[in-house]
Amino acid sequence: MKIGVLSDTHDRLPVLRRAVTLFRRLQVQAVFHAGDFVAPFAAQLLNPEALGGIPLHAVFGNNDGERKGLKTILPNIVDGPLTVKLAGKIIVMHHFIDWLKPEPIAVADLIITGHTHKIANENRAGKLFLNPGECGGWLTDRCTVAIVDLPTLKADIVEVHE
Repeated sequence: MKIGVLSDTHDRLPVLRRAVTLFRRLQVQAVFHAGDFVAPFAAQLLNPEALGGIPLHAVFGNNDGERKGLKTILPNIVDGPLTVKLAGKIIVMHHFIDWLKPEPIAVADLIITGHTHKIANENRAGKLFLNPGECGGWLTDRCTVAIVDLPTLKADIVEVHE
């Protein structure tokens, strides 16, 4: 099972559209967004219709000020942490690694975070710690997402450009 992972889209619509196209082309079976959509109009690109029926798992980030509007478009978005079990793996996601308590990390196979805009793709003691970097590319000028193969817990970082 493959999943698509992104974070920190920060309203950059052209790049977000390309990320959605990539996820659909690669036939990921779920998409995880680790927060900082920013505005509801950007979140519309990740609704079920836009994703072609691919389920979205999402948490709020620290720049998601219009939470009510985001919740209207993405009814399943939550404050972190979010725990999801897929393909026999436990996935824990929060916007910022420092906001995660040790207990969710202890049971997780895959830990997804964002916030720093810096890529992390590290296997530690059989757990994959993943920050896909910033899809928006505002800070680093790199627009990145991750494609994760859940059975092997291997992630590829993919650049997405306007």
